[in-house]
Amino acid sequence: MTTTAVGIIGCGNISSIYLKNLHQRFRGITVAAVADIDVERAQARAAEFGVAKGCSVEELLADPAISIVINLTIPAAHGEVALQAIAAGKSVYNEKPLAVARADAQKMLTDAKAKGVRVGGAPDTFLGAGLQTCRKLIDDGWIGTPIGATAFMMGRGPEAWHPNPYFFYQPGAGPMFDMGPYYLTALTTLLGSVTRVSGSAQISFAERTITNNIQYGEKIPVNTPTHVVGVLDFAKGPVASIITSFDVWHSTLPWLEIYGSEGTMLVPDPNNFSGAIKVRRGGDDTWREMPLSHSFAENSRGLGVLDMAVAIQENRPHRASGELAYHVLDIMHAIHDASREGRHILLSSGPDRPAPMPMGLDNKGF
Repeated sequence: MTTTAVGIIGCGNISSIYLKNLHQRFRGITVAAVADIDVERAQARAAEFGVAKGCSVEELLADPAISIVINLTIPAAHGEVALQAIAAGKSVYNEKPLAVARADAQKMLTDAKAKGVRVGGAPDTFLGAGLQTCRKLIDDGWIGTPIGATAFMMGRGPEAWHPNPYFFYQPGAGPMFDMGPYYLTALTTLLGSVTRVSGSAQISFAERTITNNIQYGEKIPVNTPTHVVGVLDFAKGPVASIITSFDVWHSTLPWLEIYGSEGTMLVPDPNNFSGAIKVRRGGDDTWREMPLSHSFAENSRGLGVLDMAVAIQENRPHRASGELAYHVLDIMHAIHDASREGRHILLSSGPDRPAPMPMGLDNKGF
């Protein structure tokens, strides 16, 4: 397999795990350059991980050796940076969400098709051992026909630990746009696409106080809903509920449960690549913990990029696709729209489930 050279734009917190995996761990892929609006930060990141070049965004986009751009900028910049990469003739893989606005995400897909390049998007945790095992168990009939699901992301927000929490409380973030992609990607890859959405959302507190050790005491104006509840109707029949919140001090709710005609599955945290999976069929006295059937149980962020690179070489669809990421974006907007407009929202997006991951891989590549 030919080695694919990729470039990373955005050298914030999340870039370190991408660099560790894409540049130091996975086979068949290497990071040729990293870029940031702050070139000195890009150079420092490059030195830290042994990348040949830390540079400006313009220099990275002009590098003919780079075929895929990984866009790790803040959500508000996802659309603009991705469109620049596509215009430069490069495939692009965006951190979540795919964009803030539906229109920007749609333009990405349209422009990429015209340019003959690809769009992908995080999260790629659904490619890991945990959710791929869940996918196999459902497809193999362990809980019968899926009829419903619940999903909960209950927390108090990132202002106590994140070094720059301001953007979490602006449009394009909040608990639904920040954490919802993990849960909605898990649900749609396990159960299929969503056709109808309803929901309610609110800003519980107009202002948040930062309590990290960098900006302690600073205030953040809240400009996006922080407690969001949605109901999802799936094309194949299941109905699911989801709550994402930055307003909850404590909770005992599970991450994800899938309900089937023959039993129930407890799904691990979709923000991770693994975790305990339990099944209890009708008539069982206890829960049964299921062994993992797939590889990539450790933190494998960037796996979606690797799959994209291999898929381009093999001329097949990549799994963490732009269409899947757009569907998740469409669902998130629809929940907010339903709350604001007081009605159900019918979705026009609806991709097929991506192919399951192969079994028997070795955690370093395909």
